[in-house]
Amino acid sequence: MAVWIQAQQLQGDALHQMQSLYGQHFPIEVRHYLSQWIEGQLWDAIDLENPAEEFKAKRLLESLIQELQNKAEHQVGEDGFLLKIKLGHYASQLKSTYDRCPLELVRCIKHILYTEQRLVREATNSSSPVGGMMDSMSQKYQQINQAFEELRLLTQDTENDLRKLQHNQEYFIIQYQESLRIQAQLTSMSTLPPADRQLREPALLNKRATVEAWLTREANTLQKYRLDLAEKHQKTLQLLRKQQTIILDDELIQWKRRQQLAGNGGPPEGGLDILQSWCEKLAETIWQNRQQIRRAEHLRQQLPIPGPIEELLNELSSTITDIISALVTSTFIIEKQPPQVKATIISEQQAKALLKNENTRNDSSGEILNNNCVMEYHQTTGTLSAHFRNMSLKRIKRSDRRGAESVTEEKFTILFESQFSFGGNELVFQVKTLSLPVVVIVHGSQDNNATATVLWDNAFAEPGRVPFLVPDKVLWPQLCDAINMKYKAEVQSNRGLSEENLVFLAQKAFSSSSNNPDDYRNMTMTWSQFNRESLPGRNFTFWQWFDGVMELTKKHLKPHWNDGAILGFVNKQQAQDMLMSKPNGTFLLRFSDSEIGGITIAWVAENPNKAGERMVWNLMPYTTKDFSIRSLADRISDLNHLLFLYPDRPKDEVFSKYYTPPLSKAVDGYVKPQIKQVVPEFTTANPDPTSGNPTYMDHGASPAPVSHPHTYGIFPPMSDSMLDADGDFDLDDTMDVARHVEELLRRPVESQWGGQQS
Repeated sequence: MAVWIQAQQLQGDALHQMQSLYGQHFPIEVRHYLSQWIEGQLWDAIDLENPAEEFKAKRLLESLIQELQNKAEHQVGEDGFLLKIKLGHYASQLKSTYDRCPLELVRCIKHILYTEQRLVREATNSSSPVGGMMDSMSQKYQQINQAFEELRLLTQDTENDLRKLQHNQEYFIIQYQESLRIQAQLTSMSTLPPADRQLREPALLNKRATVEAWLTREANTLQKYRLDLAEKHQKTLQLLRKQQTIILDDELIQWKRRQQLAGNGGPPEGGLDILQSWCEKLAETIWQNRQQIRRAEHLRQQLPIPGPIEELLNELSSTITDIISALVTSTFIIEKQPPQVKATIISEQQAKALLKNENTRNDSSGEILNNNCVMEYHQTTGTLSAHFRNMSLKRIKRSDRRGAESVTEEKFTILFESQFSFGGNELVFQVKTLSLPVVVIVHGSQDNNATATVLWDNAFAEPGRVPFLVPDKVLWPQLCDAINMKYKAEVQSNRGLSEENLVFLAQKAFSSSSNNPDDYRNMTMTWSQFNRESLPGRNFTFWQWFDGVMELTKKHLKPHWNDGAILGFVNKQQAQDMLMSKPNGTFLLRFSDSEIGGITIAWVAENPNKAGERMVWNLMPYTTKDFSIRSLADRISDLNHLLFLYPDRPKDEVFSKYYTPPLSKAVDGYVKPQIKQVVPEFTTANPDPTSGNPTYMDHGASPAPVSHPHTYGIFPPMSDSMLDADGDFDLDDTMDVARHVEELLRRPVESQWGGQQS
């Protein structure tokens, strides 16, 4: 009940915003009396866009109604009697409202809880004792809200002036009609006898003069009223433009920028509730002023008075139309009959032409199936949205590529467009908006290069840029921020890249040996260095290597990375320097320099070819293929010569919680197969690689050597060492042995061992 308790402490505008969340769709009394139950439900576990989740929402609705009825039944006393009736009424009301659309109830409550949490968070931040000052975000919001209050007062003031003008003009027209009546009487006197005419005419002439003098003065007064009103409207429209610019060109652009960074793994861009509220206030204020300007124009047409007012009103009408057009074309406006939205894929050049208002002749760069969708209005949250659930790309038309540009560097965008009317078909708007850039690929092998294009664009695009221009080079610290954000998001870890990791990456990117982070702060990295040119001596780019590390960690190494068991970003020489000062059997895990998406184990042990000398050994890198057969933890468990994870942690203390439990005993005469990692015995005093019968270590069962392979025919004889020239083990050979064991173990026990004994 913590959120509701804090929400009740809100004050001022925050309290008003909280109260506005409630109404007939969800009474505030229900929130109050069921606060603990409401906050205890897993509302976020329901996918609002999945119709199959409706049964979960239905159960929550039924539970909510049952809770209300139970609460009502327990009310006693005079006050309890009234509350009992009210809660029972709310139970029936909610059942009637949401019985056919229970997902809307979930949407409503999620919106309420999210908004309450935001309001409480903002209030807590603004009252925290940090110099007694609100943070900059709260100050900005306060300024925007103050501007809205000023606009409200200005609009109310012009409304009062307009009513006063209308009243005065109506009285003027009455007096003008009186002057016409007097003139008609004077004209009719020409038919009267001279004596009667002389008797009555002077009084009428005096009355006419008085009325005409009043009309002259009042006409000037009306003209002044009109000019004063027009000047006030000019002031209001200036403030409206300024406020709209802040909201659309600053706040909305910043939200889109946060959305862009969220695509690289940055923090969520946040909801649109505040922006939606501001835009609705803008729309309401703009419309009120537009109606006032139209009424002023109607009054002018009703009583034309020579002067500059006609030109001023035309200017005001044009300005207010421009303002509302800018708002509508930049945001979504709710209407009673939601429009249909169409999605089209267009190229970078077509996007540029579109933003320049050039005629694109409805060009597209491909064909999208199921690209039309009707927008749905959600009354509980006040949102209008379209969900393209089955949209797919059928055909793509690529443009001519520039220079070394590959297909995975070609950017497209999805153009969403709609048309709807406003104010009873008085205004018709074409609404268009572009998605963030997308890259079209035809095979999974292109995915990492396409991801690089999107990441670079999301990270370094400037707000308001021409589609889809990005800098060709960026400072190394900027790139570090981008890849660190991406890494944490992909691996889903709070453990990001340390300064040492980033130095390692800088050494790799710039072929440098410096260990000083300051040496790289002013260095720049070009797009070509990032993902077009191969690293020295390799057949892959910097990004392809880094992306391989992310994929391997995400799929197979996430818990070990989070535990800090993987150093990862260490080269072979660094690993040797670190391990040589440690006891034999100390090992570490580092990402392979030579293979994309590989990780190797380096450990320190005696040199079997030279007594008393120690050396660092490296296993050939493991990849996703290897971990799909046996996990990293189990492989480390198999290798009994690995004793301590660098610097000095017993390996079982780190990895045992991830070991696969032992297999059960044989059933019906069959032994269950088990794969274990084995490597040649490298600690034998004088190994003889030409004997044809090398010894092996069963690292899953015992550190002692296993009998020679010909004894039971389990291990095939091997004439070549499984070490490469650098002292690295080839895992393909060792896994062949393991697979042979597995094949033998699949055979029935009687036939397997019976044949050996005979």
